[in-house]
Parts: sequence; C-alpha cells; structure tokens
Amino acid sequence: MHTKKYKIEVWVGLFVIIGVISFIFLALYASNSRSTSFSSVYTITTHFEDIGGLKANAPVKSAGVKVGRVKKVQFNDKTLLADVIIEIDKRIPFPIDTTASILTSGILGEQFIGLTPGAEETMLENKGVIINTQSALSIEHLVSKLLYFLVEKDDVTKSNSIFANQY
Repeated sequence: MHTKKYKIEVWVGLFVIIGVISFIFLALYASNSRSTSFSSVYTITTHFEDIGGLKANAPVKSAGVKVGRVKKVQFNDKTLLADVIIEIDKRIPFPIDTTASILTSGILGEQFIGLTPGAEETMLENKGVIINTQSALSIEHLVSKLLYFLVEKDDVTKSNSIFANQY
C-alpha cells in the first residue's frame, strides 16, 4: 500500500516537471528569444523612418534564409530616425551597398529585415552601416494612398466631363 502511493507521487512529480519544461520551451519559442546557432556575428546599424512593429530578436533574412537577428531597436534623437542594430552570421559577408528592408511574413505575420545584396566588392565590416534602407509599409498608409488616388481620379473624371459638356 505504501509503495503504491509512492509510485503515484513519483509519476505526478514527473508529470509536473515535464509540464514546467514544456511551458518554459513554449515561452522561449513565443518570445523568439531562442539562442541562435551562430557562434560568431558582426554588428551592423541601419536607420529607418518607420519600423512598424519590428522588435528585438526579429529575424534578419536574405533570399528567404535567416542570416541573423535584430539585436536592438532604439530612437535616435539627433537624426529623428529609428536605429536598428542587427547581428549577422560572420560566415556570410554582405557588400557595402546592401539594401535593408522591413518586410512582413504574409499579411499579418511577423516583421523581419530583408537584406538584398548589392554589387560592390567591398564588404560590410563589424560596426558598419547600411545606408540603403526601405521602411515598413503599413496597411494604413496603403489604404490612405488608395483613397487619395480614388478621390483624385474621381475629381479628374468630373472635370473632364464638365470640360466635354462645355465644348
């Protein structure tokens, strides 16, 4: 009788330990703070007018493959731009004229930085700066541009019909 109760307690304890480990794994996975397999990285700074919802630890991809991660996002009070510091795997060199864009996985997916290599032979070095950047596109800006275009097109159509009726 005493050993049966002991076995149940061991199984319950084991179940609780597995549950805690699973919760920790899910929390790390959801926060995207898993450690990368990169043993050595170099740091690059980029400047964006609008970073949208880009956060630290967001992936940095080139040709759809993860090559690094966002280390830090901060506001620069001198340039009034967002400074994004990224870490890139040291085994993957990028030309100095590389373009950095803030992209989104799908319509509502997570945001990441996409790197498009340039044609220069000189490579970015540690603590380098990517000058060519493209800020995040927001749905609000696209909708406002579409509405502005539709209103402007409607005004042009009305003025053309007025002009045609006069002559």
